Parts: sequence; C-alpha cells; structure tokens
Amino acid sequence: MEQKATAFLRLVTIMDELRAQCPWDKKQTIHTLRSLTIEETYELIDSIDQEDWKGIKEELGDILLHLVFYAKIGSEQKQFELEDVINGVCDKLIHRHPHIYGDVKVADEEDVKRNWEQLKLKEGKGKKSVLEGVPTSLPAIVKAWRIQEKAKQVGFEWENKEDVWKKVEEETAELKEAIETNSPAAIEDEFGDLLFSLVNYARFLQIDPEKALESTNRKFIHRFQAMEIIAKEAGKELATMSLIEMDAIWNEVKKQK
Repeated sequence: MEQKATAFLRLVTIMDELRAQCPWDKKQTIHTLRSLTIEETYELIDSIDQEDWKGIKEELGDILLHLVFYAKIGSEQKQFELEDVINGVCDKLIHRHPHIYGDVKVADEEDVKRNWEQLKLKEGKGKKSVLEGVPTSLPAIVKAWRIQEKAKQVGFEWENKEDVWKKVEEETAELKEAIETNSPAAIEDEFGDLLFSLVNYARFLQIDPEKALESTNRKFIHRFQAMEIIAKEAGKELATMSLIEMDAIWNEVKKQK
C-alpha cells in the first residue's frame, strides 16, 4: 500500500512541476485535453481487445495522467481538489455497495446492479429519469445497450429472448414496408428501430454487440487485405476485376480462416 501511495504522489508532484514549468502543459485546458483523452481511451480499448497487457499498463498510465491533469486544472480554477475527487468516488462506492458496507442482502449480481441504479436515481440532484445517467456522447450501439440495461433495472424488460426475437422480426418487416414506400425518413427510422432491437437481442444472448461488430470489422479487414494481396500476386487490381472474380477470391480467403 505504501508503494502505491508513493508512486501516486510522485505522479502528482511531476504534474505540479510540468504545469508550472513546461510551456505545453501550462497552456492546456479541460477543452484542449478532451480530444486527447478520447484518443487515449480508444488506445486502451485497442490494447484490451488484443489482450496486450504491456499496452494496457502503458495506456492506463496515460489515462491516469489525464485524470491528475484535470484535477490539477480544477484546483487552479478553485473548483475542487484532487482529494475531493478521490474521496468523492470512495464515498460513492461505499454508498452504492450497502451489501458490503451495510446490512442489505443480495442474491446475485443482478440484485447488485438493480440496487446500484436505484441508489443512483435517489442520489441524482434534480434527475427525474434513470436514463439521465446515460452520456449523450456515447457511440450509438453502446448507448442503446446502456439505455436498455438501465431500463431493465426498474423492471422494463422482456421476459425471454424468444419475445425479443419476435420484436426483431417485427422491426424487420416494418423496415421492408418502409423501403417499399421509398421514404428516406421512414427507412432511416425503421432501420434505427431494427438496430435497437438487435442490440436488445444481443443482451439476451449475453453478447456485447459493440465487441461483436468490431470483431466482424477486423475480420472483414483481414479478408479484404488478403484479397488485395492475392490479386496483386496475380498481376491484377481489385478495381479492374469483376464482382464474380472478387467473390471467388473472397470465398477462397474465407476457407483459409
């Protein structure tokens, strides 16, 4: 524990020194750091997806630096201190784990998640909806997942995956009808409804839709790049080949992996 405290204080000290002496660090604001923080977060996600533990360690360090940086700016603006941030999250964790720090009994993780959402709603200052806690800037698929998960915590949930699949089929039929009307607005609306239903079905299958889609993206990239290599070795370019020729190569690549 002492080693952890020493390491953290070292980072805080370095941040103080950089903020006071480095021209670049002195110039940064919460707004200029924002895009960099997003980039660092995605770099961490890449390392997690690849199970690159060395990369995870490095990217966690970068994100920790950003957290300390924001806290330093908050202190300079006389808004809060770093200890306020740390004590705030500690208090929150204790309050939201009454089954650990209180006398509440839980049967499983679902009880824990349900209690968590209900406590968050009670804590919310001026919040009238459990969905207000979903960040507006989340990617759409992740946001759909979080919306559905939060609705579930208050009981608004399908009973079984068969009913959810029926909803997917219903939305598919409505999309087909919209396509027949040739109304761009209706098509977009129904397409969104279908995606939302598929995300919901993924939850019932205990599949992370974002992870599943990213896996498919990477698989497509791998196979497409393999197609390019095969075409080049044959002295051709994909752009000059027919769809039938490209499809034949694609099927061969699929057999390989």
